[in-house]
Amino acid sequence: MGRTTRAVAAWAAAAMLTMALPAGSASAADLPPRIDLRLLLVDDGGPAVEAIRAELDAAGTPYTRLDLADAARPRVDEAFLSDTLDGRPRAKFQGVVLPNDNPFGTNSAEMTALAGYEKRFGIRQVDAYTYARPAVGLNTPDTGGYAGPLDGQTAQVTTAGAAGPFGYLKKNVPFEDNDPAVKESYGYIAVPLAQQEKGASYTSLVDAPVPGGSGRGSLIGQYDHEGRSELVVTFVANRYQTQFRLVSRGIVEWLTRGVHLGAARNYFGVHVDDVFAADDRWDTKLKCTPGDVDCPGNPDPSAPSLRMTAADAQYAKQWSAAHNLPIDFAYNGVGSEEYRASHGGAPDPLLQQFVADQKSFRWINHTYTHAFLGCEQDTTSVPWKCATDATGKTRWVSRQTIGYQVDENLRWAARQGLSIDKDELVTGEHSGLKTTPQQPQDNPELAPVLDRTGVKWIASDTSREREQRPVGTALTVPRYPMNVYYNVGKATEQTDEYNWLYTKKADGGSGTCEKFPETTTCLSKPLDVKTGFQSYIAPLEARIALGHVLANDPRPHFMHQSNLSEERIGYTVLEKVLADYAGLYADNTPLVNLRQRDIGDELSRRAAWSAAVAAGKVTGYRVGNTVTVTTPAGLHTTATVPAGTTAQGGTAFGSAYAGARSGWSTPAADQTQLTLTLPAGTPVARVADGRATRIQAPAAALPVPPGVGHRVPFGAGHTERR
Repeated sequence: MGRTTRAVAAWAAAAMLTMALPAGSASAADLPPRIDLRLLLVDDGGPAVEAIRAELDAAGTPYTRLDLADAARPRVDEAFLSDTLDGRPRAKFQGVVLPNDNPFGTNSAEMTALAGYEKRFGIRQVDAYTYARPAVGLNTPDTGGYAGPLDGQTAQVTTAGAAGPFGYLKKNVPFEDNDPAVKESYGYIAVPLAQQEKGASYTSLVDAPVPGGSGRGSLIGQYDHEGRSELVVTFVANRYQTQFRLVSRGIVEWLTRGVHLGAARNYFGVHVDDVFAADDRWDTKLKCTPGDVDCPGNPDPSAPSLRMTAADAQYAKQWSAAHNLPIDFAYNGVGSEEYRASHGGAPDPLLQQFVADQKSFRWINHTYTHAFLGCEQDTTSVPWKCATDATGKTRWVSRQTIGYQVDENLRWAARQGLSIDKDELVTGEHSGLKTTPQQPQDNPELAPVLDRTGVKWIASDTSREREQRPVGTALTVPRYPMNVYYNVGKATEQTDEYNWLYTKKADGGSGTCEKFPETTTCLSKPLDVKTGFQSYIAPLEARIALGHVLANDPRPHFMHQSNLSEERIGYTVLEKVLADYAGLYADNTPLVNLRQRDIGDELSRRAAWSAAVAAGKVTGYRVGNTVTVTTPAGLHTTATVPAGTTAQGGTAFGSAYAGARSGWSTPAADQTQLTLTLPAGTPVARVADGRATRIQAPAAALPVPPGVGHRVPFGAGHTERR
């Protein structure tokens, strides 16, 4: 399809440049421009742009959002996009995200201004989801391509993609197919034009086989034309889907040419609670757990409580080393003392093994007896409620009791020779922190104990509170509960309890899933008790956990020591996560495993950075190969830059990850500015002759399947230890 171009009026700012320059100095046009490290995100409310926005939010990358549905939004014109600052041309945005290649319409003034801006400064543009056609360098799908659902397809990173922005991926980009009844993905697999317009080129970066054909077509590609560069994405995804999470990093790196504020890594941490204690066992006949307040009946003597053995501890050491994944064990010292008391004072083999191998793990104080540390519980009703005094005020577990639970567990560890860091704490059931609906506030006696004992990082439950918050001088570290229950040691027990929770009453379940349809999906039928864990539960739980890993989320996951005993079913889920990850990512992008305090510190830095960015207190820009970031004094700065980048003093910035350098700066007490020097050869922005292009609008309404606009819910609850 032919294109016509027309000259646009000279840039108004260009006429003013020399006026601000002293006599004899170079004109502004001769100076390398200033490129602000901020993105322009034009939002149509669809899932494709929202997915990119989520990636930027998680990384801490600044952007300005234009809501196309807002009649009062700013108009995109020359003044909105650029100006002159200190005698130098300034591009206010280093990249542009559009919902498609032209959301403003054919020959719109806004798209004309945007195209001229991109050409003038060498700014790149991402088309988040656009129709395949010659206007973006592709044949239409009916010319050797495909249009339709992509569920279950496996795309691949091309040689060019691997050498470029997607070099952190191993090769395959699988598209989810979670529900055969739902079309979860839609897109166009299109073949690049054999004859591009003069001077234009299309380079496929991610492609896929054409269904029913013998060739391959592009799903993501770089279209260079008329002095502009677009990343053309021809499939739609939401922020949670694996296919998007895999390519999101590369989209941002391509858009910013590998230089931007913010950083992303893939984190995976595993906490194992209740170590040394014994967990009550699910009763497959009673359909509850004897010992819980809602379970009348006595434990089955043929099915004793669940507790790891010395052999389980040895296996944990071997497994952790073989999979290069450190495990954090949250321990209750009383469990070992109870073992000794019930065995005539004999030494506890589990304790002996763990003490001998303690350097193979990390240890967290989980309180001495796993006592509930919130309000005093009234268990005369189900569910329990907070006990009150004669005046109706809540009765709280005392400061003395909380202090004993924290201190005695530390003293016990010291007596055994276990090395513990006292600044980390996991309370039993995350108690002491607010627990809705019964206890909508923290126990007021908790924070003073944390302050006194030096606890800086206290674990919380993401299913109750996802965000970090202060508790006295401590900060919470939210953890993801894994749907492998505390009260099971065998796959059949896990599946039986899972069926009880996630099947309808008519199918023999509790019907709980029917009561909360907004958050829980009932199983279509009960799982086979013998095969359900391996065929359904473990893969689903691994997929949920992997979704957290791929979302630049440092929050750890937790299970219980019972899951590493008997059949050791917890490892089944962990191994699935690790195997799937290894099949997707290159060696330069390893999983990052942090201990609790470091996770808390990462979340705290992110919160401070995001608040400063939102308040307009962070400015970053690039001139040539120099990046300058100005922040409030003492604020840690986060950035992603090419390998070879140095900070003040010539030291390398950050650390290597995904083929780049990223991380946080460590500011001096009064530091407000960070200067980075990019390596020679890093692509440099320019000021070019501004010419606009007549741009054709894409298809008016691109199809979005029902599974894309929202996250399809799954049964993902958990049962905490009581």
